[in-house]
Amino acid sequence: MTFDPETTTFLIAGPVRIHPRVLRAMSTPSLNHRGDFFHGVVAEIRELLPQLFGTKGHQVVLTGSGTAGLEAVYAALLPKDGRTLVLTNGNFGERTNEIARRYSSHVTTVSAPWGEPIPVEPVATELAKGDVKAVCVVHNETSVGLANDLAALAPVVKASGALFLIDGISAVAGIPVSIDAWGIDAVVAGSQKGLAAPPGLAMVHLSDRAVAALQPGTFYLDLRAHLKSLEKNDTPWTPAVPLFLALKEALLLLKEEGLATRIERTHRLAEATRNAVDALGLELFPNRRFASDTVTAVKNPPGLGDPEVRKVLERQYNVLVQGGQGALTGKIFRVGHMGIADWPDLLVTFAALERVLSRARGTPATGASLKAIVDRMP
Repeated sequence: MTFDPETTTFLIAGPVRIHPRVLRAMSTPSLNHRGDFFHGVVAEIRELLPQLFGTKGHQVVLTGSGTAGLEAVYAALLPKDGRTLVLTNGNFGERTNEIARRYSSHVTTVSAPWGEPIPVEPVATELAKGDVKAVCVVHNETSVGLANDLAALAPVVKASGALFLIDGISAVAGIPVSIDAWGIDAVVAGSQKGLAAPPGLAMVHLSDRAVAALQPGTFYLDLRAHLKSLEKNDTPWTPAVPLFLALKEALLLLKEEGLATRIERTHRLAEATRNAVDALGLELFPNRRFASDTVTAVKNPPGLGDPEVRKVLERQYNVLVQGGQGALTGKIFRVGHMGIADWPDLLVTFAALERVLSRARGTPATGASLKAIVDRMP
């Protein structure tokens, strides 16, 4: 079977499958991005963004991927004096560490093994020294299928007075992100994850004190310039107009479904996926207690790698799941179940996966993984 992007069962860790309404929105003819029609689009996006983040506040949209949003935040908020504390336990935490070191000359890194949660004790020890001005952490580490426990970290960060800066790219609209309760000062969302819009936009939420602390950083990604322009339903530079149109439609779909409903559906899909993995005799990669609800990372079966699992799923069944990154390349595969992913996607994926594994093992397919999924369906 030849891979067909228009009909594939698409469950990678992002970008995710896009609703036809969102795709159609991008086919609008060219618009004047300084005209009234587009200003109306921006105004509607501004009205809809609080239901994405679950709170009101200072929110901007940047033309650029989630990494652009992170760079905007770190360039504007990492201290020139004092330390930045970066917490890392996966590939994207390491990326945060690299970006932070571009903009802060005093960075301390607290690391945990990939797939294990960030421990609170060493974080508290560093914060107790009194010179940490900003703490950076990835909420949902898709590279290892793990969600960091921000509720446990938040009290010690808040007590220190440091800015709490969150990579929420694959968390927002996928798992609960309690911005106000956890005292988060900046969180970056990516358009191509839980929101199920095309890649290429970053949404940033800022607290009052984060806005007060903004300093000149990059030119194109200057958050203060974007905030000022948004007051007039405008953007400081030429935006990716088709992506803004898609964003508006994706936000409308999220409003129709409801943020809490989408997060609950994503959780149910994650539970079903983990149960299906168990039924196949496979092993999760991360600490199970902290397994992500947006992407499930699974160890490849002994003796089997990407050519025998992922590539067969793609070539023979037109099913896409994702492989490992960095040191985990060839060692795990990842099943994404965020955005508008739903039950038929899981059933097709695990029916194909069970067939691939049964042939590789020389054993019959029992349908156990499908039963595990059906048992979790509402």
